[in-house]
Amino acid sequence: MNNVNLIGRLTRDPELKYIPGTGTAVANFTLAVDRGLSKDKKKEMEQQGKATADFIRTVVWGKQAENCANYLEKGRLVAISGSIRTSSSRDESGNVSYYTDVNAFKVEFLEWGDKKNNSSNSGYDKDINPSDFSSVEDDDDIPF
Repeated sequence: MNNVNLIGRLTRDPELKYIPGTGTAVANFTLAVDRGLSKDKKKEMEQQGKATADFIRTVVWGKQAENCANYLEKGRLVAISGSIRTSSSRDESGNVSYYTDVNAFKVEFLEWGDKKNNSSNSGYDKDINPSDFSSVEDDDDIPF
């Protein structure tokens, strides 16, 4: 079984491309996933200059790829479900590079907001003015 579920933050804005011929959308981004260290261990590793998170390359296809490109940006928290894909390439010198990516089939946006607005928003509108609302008169017909 090849199944992976991750929660992390985007390290950069998604990069959207379309496959020539088919026009299928594909988006790429990197997800920073904390290693779940204790506070003390995390502080110790940071002082030693060691990583406290893993950086997972992620690929999303189709309409979800377009949604990711349109609504996600660097720093946003997402949950992904997918499978691990490995590949390799050989350069002109004959050196082989190996890659591990997550092929995401589901992306859940855990933080929302206007992409152009740099402040993260979890669905709460900070610009609501209480004076814009009118009071509700007492009504004995309401059962609560």
